[in-house]
Amino acid sequence: MKILEGKVALITGATRGIGKGIAEVFAQQGAKVAFTYAGSVDKAKELEATLSSVTQIKGYQSDASDYDAAQQLVDEVMEEFGKIDILINNAGITRDNLLLRMSKEDWDTIIKVNLDSVFNLTKAVIKPMMKARSGSIINMTSVVGISGNGGQANYAASKAGVIGFTKSVALELGSRNIRCNAIAPGFIETEMTAALDEKTLKAWRDGIPMKIGGKPEDVANACVFLGSEMSSYITGQVLNVDGGMLT
Repeated sequence: MKILEGKVALITGATRGIGKGIAEVFAQQGAKVAFTYAGSVDKAKELEATLSSVTQIKGYQSDASDYDAAQQLVDEVMEEFGKIDILINNAGITRDNLLLRMSKEDWDTIIKVNLDSVFNLTKAVIKPMMKARSGSIINMTSVVGISGNGGQANYAASKAGVIGFTKSVALELGSRNIRCNAIAPGFIETEMTAALDEKTLKAWRDGIPMKIGGKPEDVANACVFLGSEMSSYITGQVLNVDGGMLT
């Protein structure tokens, strides 16, 4: 039997990078997949076409940073799939700059997309999870949310906020058998990092004890663990997937 057989997962921001990797691995492990995307209709259709032979899957064009849109999304997923067992708050962006040069807009946008979205989707999904007295919420933070990083004050603040939110939700909902954990990826190699020159990539890898970058599947496998019954007694934790970067 596949690890996530019979589970329904809602994954935000799943048409590229880590989110796409999670959708693919979840489908392979038997989960039915609902996912969101912001603008790339073609990539969403491509993901649906690729995985439809493996599992039930549907993409929803939705802005996770919009409170009302998040509620509508959850309602639509519940109507289509009948339940939501796993929520993965993966959607996120960067607007890097030194604090001295960072605009108020860049600060506000990052907090809205990276932190407000986690609140919005979690708020919307806990009602059906509480009714079912079961659920796993997985929030994507970052090693930067733990260590900080020059030029990323806005991003680091948003990801640190995700950690505090995760621990608070775990305390509130543990008695309802709803678990809430976070994953902190390190340097994960995706199509975005592929645009970096080899010198920069080498510098990143050299700073990691394992001397390699991670793959989206590495994060996806951690999500499988936290979304499955294998982690039934784990909540309020932050799991670093970083090759030892913060060790």
